[in-house]
Amino acid sequence: MSVDQILALARGKGWRIATAESCTGGMVAVALTDVPGSSAVVDRGFVTYSNAAKVEMLGVAQATLDAFGAVSEEIAREMAEGALAHSHADLAVSITGIAGPGGSEFKPEGRVCFGLAQKGAPTHVETQEFGALGRGTVRAKSRDHALGLLLRALS
Repeated sequence: MSVDQILALARGKGWRIATAESCTGGMVAVALTDVPGSSAVVDRGFVTYSNAAKVEMLGVAQATLDAFGAVSEEIAREMAEGALAHSHADLAVSITGIAGPGGSEFKPEGRVCFGLAQKGAPTHVETQEFGALGRGTVRAKSRDHALGLLLRALS
């Protein structure tokens, strides 16, 4: 998967992209904006590491956080939809997960939830279980998976 390809496809469609990231701390936005000319496509990136940031910046409902926790497909959905609503983007990807170390029996290390919101289309959510591969590896795999979601949405 090529970031250049993502940017070229978005540019060709006249689409803008937004990101909403928690456990990756902005790694998707960095990957996109490392390419010269990306400002024609990338609208903004939200790093919403805390629950308060998710609520304040993206409009995630506190009730959803209370019911499902930050690492859930419900929160990934609200993050992606919030990034779309709080930007000028046509496509938004979200990431929330447990990079490690740590986790629990109910939410293990390496569980990452993704959301993909697109104007005029239903929001897609999914969970990947990367496993306890170490913080850096889980974050890199999460970044790459999110970029893959963007590529598929644009193709």
